[in-house]
Amino acid sequence: MAPSKTSSSESAVRKTSKVERLLNLVICLLATRQFVTADYIRRSVVGYNDEGQSVEAFNRMFERDKTELRELGIPLVTGPSVVGQGHDGYRINRDSYALPELSFDRDEAAAIAMAATLWDTPEISAISQTAVLKLRAAGFDVRADDEIGVSAGDSPRSMGSEATLGALLTAIEAQRPVTFTYRAGSGSAGVTRTLEPWGVVTHRGRWYVVGHDRDRDDTRTFRLSRVTEVVAIDAPGSVVVPADTDLQQIVAAAVDSAAGSDGRTARVWVAADHAAGLRRLAQRSEPMEYADASGDVLDIEISSVTTLARMVLGAGADAVVLSPPELRDLVIGALDTMARVRA
Repeated sequence: MAPSKTSSSESAVRKTSKVERLLNLVICLLATRQFVTADYIRRSVVGYNDEGQSVEAFNRMFERDKTELRELGIPLVTGPSVVGQGHDGYRINRDSYALPELSFDRDEAAAIAMAATLWDTPEISAISQTAVLKLRAAGFDVRADDEIGVSAGDSPRSMGSEATLGALLTAIEAQRPVTFTYRAGSGSAGVTRTLEPWGVVTHRGRWYVVGHDRDRDDTRTFRLSRVTEVVAIDAPGSVVVPADTDLQQIVAAAVDSAAGSDGRTARVWVAADHAAGLRRLAQRSEPMEYADASGDVLDIEISSVTTLARMVLGAGADAVVLSPPELRDLVIGALDTMARVRA
């Protein structure tokens, strides 16, 4: 048994050494502007010169490493070495290796936020939200949930079943009407509805489908967790979304009309020209600087402390809760959890 354990341990060491060796090779070939020879790499790069191996063994290892780097997409190029006495040298083309400046259009930003939403287990949710906050901190416009209709950290139950969501998104993409069974409440009987779906959005932690209800001949909003048995009908292209339709506003109006405020008001500072979703909720706004940054203090009626906390967290460093203490503590606690996950 002892030899087997030793062999396993040595294998792990060799694996780690390979990763370090490849990383050292990349650093070396990025740092040079000239082509460096294989002999120089053997003598200078850690991982090649510390095993007392023969030139033939080094050559085999180096060939494998070059192939692996190229398979990883690293632009390793060959050219004449100035000091190589006629031998070829190697370096990495920096222009091809470096990433271009990144920017996201609205759909791409929505996709990132949607991905963060769907990572709903506690561990992954915290990590994904940390990643979104990092992107915002780096200046990328990953819009908050209230701005693009995607909430972070929602319960899977608020989304309904994957089959329901998938069928609705497919119908929306094909511009086809659907029929489905809808239960207005947990104790209600299911009713068949026919809808021309315009889109799926989230609001205050729940998912909704919005469209023209043929049965009521009016715009209607349906909570996805109460929708089942979705079936597409009619030909593709038969649904037309009215111009200038704001799905998020439609859902917000429908939900807010059914649920009143809890009577309290939150005061939230937001940076200038940021946190559009929080600004839309505000009853009043007044200019104010915070930590030497210009912005405004918003007065927002609280209908759900946890939902408002999500929106503040979604705005990242562009929103700070001033009151009430319950909301501020909730936001700080969530940030502490993210910090512990990162550590």
